[in-house]
Amino acid sequence: MMLGTEMLRGIRPITTAGSRNAFVTLVTNGDYAMGAVALARSLLLTGSPADIVVLFTGGVEASALQPLEALGCRLVEVDHLPLSHAFNLRHARGNLHANAPFTKGRKPAFHSPLDNFCKLRLWQLIDYSTCIFIDADAIVLKNIDKLFDYPEFSAAPNVYESLEDFHRLNSGVFVAKPSLATFGAMLKQLDEPDVFWRRTDQTFLETFFPDWHGLPVFMNMLQYVWFNLPELWDWRQIAVLHYQYEKPWEVGHPKAAQLRPLIDLWHAHYTGEGVPAPGSLPSPRDADAA
Repeated sequence: MMLGTEMLRGIRPITTAGSRNAFVTLVTNGDYAMGAVALARSLLLTGSPADIVVLFTGGVEASALQPLEALGCRLVEVDHLPLSHAFNLRHARGNLHANAPFTKGRKPAFHSPLDNFCKLRLWQLIDYSTCIFIDADAIVLKNIDKLFDYPEFSAAPNVYESLEDFHRLNSGVFVAKPSLATFGAMLKQLDEPDVFWRRTDQTFLETFFPDWHGLPVFMNMLQYVWFNLPELWDWRQIAVLHYQYEKPWEVGHPKAAQLRPLIDLWHAHYTGEGVPAPGSLPSPRDADAA
């Protein structure tokens, strides 16, 4: 019992669970709180009865959380993981991006790699049977409740440039079964001496779950597919649209002109006004022709 109590440290739910299943996201600053609002609105449009849980860190102002509370989200405050000073130093923004630079896109200035590991606190949400984690820079375009019946650990491949991407998972969407035993094992493996997780939680989860179950790419469609692999893009099948690298709330980011239809779709979900049916949206080739 003491072990269970100890393993529940670092999370502080504000309300109780309302369902056995939950969609979970992570908010670490005001920018991602905006993202979570669009995500929550998109989930509500699907009619799912599952809870929408927002894990949030001390970097988020109370005012940024109010819209999420108004949408009925369950707010859970979380601390950073209890990791060693050496681990935190290796994975600080400057050191991590120097040793494992992003060469395919640009991470915005508000991105903090150490925050990513807070995602693992999902496994402490033991009042849920199954959780579907979705990054706050994503929106859901159709009901995905069937994923609650999928095994742990299910995730889509990290596809946005070529077929080689199918070898790696993307941790922006995954299916997990909360468990304090799993969480404890994660902490132990996460902070082994001299370990370096090149893509933070994503590389770790791929290592911790080497036999991960592959979801269809449409369950986590990365925005760069729009211009890199347009033949893969099919609005009728896309369930989750994930804005990796540049974010749709950034004004005039480097890929804004190329991604304009996707950015406009995100803003419609964020405001809740004029949300189009995905089937009515242009294909990448149609958008280029226009």
